[in-house]
Amino acid sequence: MVCIVEPKARILQHPSERPAIYLAGPDVFLPGAAQIGRSKQALCARYGFAGLFPFDNEAPAGPDQDRAIYAANLAMMQSAAAGIFNLTPFRGPSADPGTVFELGLMAGLGKPVFGYTNDARDILARVPGAVRGADGLWRDPAGLTVEDFHNADNLMIDSCLAAAGPGIVRIDAGGRLDGLDGFEICLRLAVQVRDRGGMRLTAS
Repeated sequence: MVCIVEPKARILQHPSERPAIYLAGPDVFLPGAAQIGRSKQALCARYGFAGLFPFDNEAPAGPDQDRAIYAANLAMMQSAAAGIFNLTPFRGPSADPGTVFELGLMAGLGKPVFGYTNDARDILARVPGAVRGADGLWRDPAGLTVEDFHNADNLMIDSCLAAAGPGIVRIDAGGRLDGLDGFEICLRLAVQVRDRGGMRLTAS
C-alpha cells in the first residue's frame, strides 16, 4: 500500500513538529474542492500531520497563472515530508495525469509516497470493450494493448507504490473521487513510517 524510497542525507523532522504531507489528487477539480481539502487536513491533524492542499496556494490571475500554480505546488512538494495521492480514475480508466506527475516527482525526491483508489478494479476491467486476441494479449477497441498485470493502474504507478509494500490501497467505493476511507488508511501507513523515523524535512 506504500512505496517508501529511503531518504539520503536528509534533515530529521523535529519530534515536536508535525510533518507536512502533500495532498495530491483530482479533488481540486470537484465542486466543493476547498471543503474536501479542509476535511483531509482535519484528518491529517488527527494523525499528527499538517496537510498541504494545493488550494492553499494563491496564484495571481493572468496569462501565466498556470505557471504560477505549478511553481507554488512544486514548492509545496519540496517542503513536504511525504505525499498522499488520490489515484481514483479521472476522465478515463486511469489516474489524473497531474497527480501521477506529482507522485513520480516526490518519489524521485526520495520522500515516502502513499496512494489510494476508490475504484478497486484492475485497470483491465476499467477499459471498456477490451478483448483478448488469439495472441493472448488484451486490446481495446482501437487495437492498443491493455496491461494485464492485475494492477489498479499503469505498471509504473503500481510498481512505485509496491516498492516497499503491497501497492495502491484499493477501496470499493464505485470510483467516487471524494471518498476518504483510502485516504485515512494511507494516513495510518504514514504514521508507521513517521514513527520509525522515515520522514525528513528536505531533499538533498
